[in-house]
Amino acid sequence: MKVIFLKDVKGKGKKGEVKNVADGYAQNFLIKQGLAIEANNANMKKLEAQKKKEEKEAAEELAQAKQLKETLESITVELKAKAGDGGRLFGSVTSKQIAEELKKSHQIKLDKRKIELPDAIRALGYTNVPVKLHSDVSATLKVHVSEQ
Repeated sequence: MKVIFLKDVKGKGKKGEVKNVADGYAQNFLIKQGLAIEANNANMKKLEAQKKKEEKEAAEELAQAKQLKETLESITVELKAKAGDGGRLFGSVTSKQIAEELKKSHQIKLDKRKIELPDAIRALGYTNVPVKLHSDVSATLKVHVSEQ
């Protein structure tokens, strides 16, 4: 019997796949547990429509990420911090502080986990910070730390 998997089933198939499985297994386990549905014409058309919708949403998400990349690369985030001799900061500037300042001064809401700061900024001056916006799109944000 051909079935369309609604959820991942270990060793059998992934969500959205159409596979041929034993009739008893399909009727007594997969369909009863809500893990799969029978692959008839109506269900196949629903699956195709759903895949088209997901592709369209993924394309929109990618376009938004590219647009955000353009915006981020054109601005500089200005932060002030207390510093000692030689431009060393008392403490450090973290990705959370960068995200908060970005929201406050440029109205761009960005999750701090997307800011890929290898370790916190501990010196005055300009720093290029990589930002992962999408699996295919990365941007570089300029952060300027000046003395308070």
